[in-house]
Amino acid sequence: MAAALGATGGDADMGLQVLANVSKPALTQAKQLVSQNKVSLSMCDSEDVLYTVVTAGCGGREVEVCIAQTHTRFEYIKDQGKLIYQAEALSTVSQQQVIPPELNLADILVFVEQVPLAQIAFIGRAAELNRQLAEEGLSGHYGLALGASLQAQVAKGLLSDDLMTKAMSLGAAASDARMGGAMLAAMSNSGSGNQGIAATMPILAYAELKTLSEEQQLRALMLSHLVAIYVKSQQNKLSALCAATTASMGACAALTWLMGGDLAAIHRAINAMVADVSGVFCDGAKAGCAMKVSTGASSAVKSAILAIAGHEVSAQQGIVFESADASIARLGQLSKTAMLATDQAIIATMQAKQNQLLS
Repeated sequence: MAAALGATGGDADMGLQVLANVSKPALTQAKQLVSQNKVSLSMCDSEDVLYTVVTAGCGGREVEVCIAQTHTRFEYIKDQGKLIYQAEALSTVSQQQVIPPELNLADILVFVEQVPLAQIAFIGRAAELNRQLAEEGLSGHYGLALGASLQAQVAKGLLSDDLMTKAMSLGAAASDARMGGAMLAAMSNSGSGNQGIAATMPILAYAELKTLSEEQQLRALMLSHLVAIYVKSQQNKLSALCAATTASMGACAALTWLMGGDLAAIHRAINAMVADVSGVFCDGAKAGCAMKVSTGASSAVKSAILAIAGHEVSAQQGIVFESADASIARLGQLSKTAMLATDQAIIATMQAKQNQLLS
């Protein structure tokens, strides 16, 4: 459907918002293309984790386009088999996200606490956009309706109207709407709407319970999003590791800070999350992502609470180190190496399901 919509109503000038202005006629036409089996999908072999080849034909003419290495980079274009465009090779450095190698949690915290507020005021859009998504999702008309379902249990007395429930329900509701087709924008993080939601909603949940000044909320949001970017920078752009749960490590850091925690407490909190959600893998973008967003939110809250109480997961346990920076780096290394086999196994499972449905 995404490929068909790109053909009938996509706007290449919009970058990652290529489908933002799709019209109802374009949607109708795209559905017809899919129902007429005009669109087919298959796997291609590539060492690049982000690699797509699209072949489109009409009236006897065929064009082939390859996107590789980053989401909006054309690798090559062929018209009637003739190469008409070839991109220059990306250097190893430029392929990586532009994060200074010496960056660490201490630097991020110093920046967030000292930067003039006017320079980070834009992050308020994260609260505005993602809150609108959450409100839409709480209607219960999208995706799994997990956010609305959790919220309904508060009225029934099965869940408390506390920080954890709010963080889970708001995060899940925003993801419900995002993955369920709501025509609203999300403030993304590292190119992902769900990562942006995961880094934002626990902070807004805290703000609903505690009176925060505009400055507190903006600095907390900036801390959350910068830590989420820092964590993601250690991973591949696409990975078998669920980035929505690791983005919640940003929210965990911000919640710890809002609760009065210092840098040491932030290290303890993130280490607790590494111990908690490091095994959550990604099996594609879908309605079920709301479950993982809510899981990340709950882990962020309990990890922050644990850290504020002075407790920690020791460096003798699992992949956790004394420094959360080292834990983040190790988690990233695992996502780039060991989890490549996991990624292949997940894709094979999804292919087998597809083949079974088609047979």
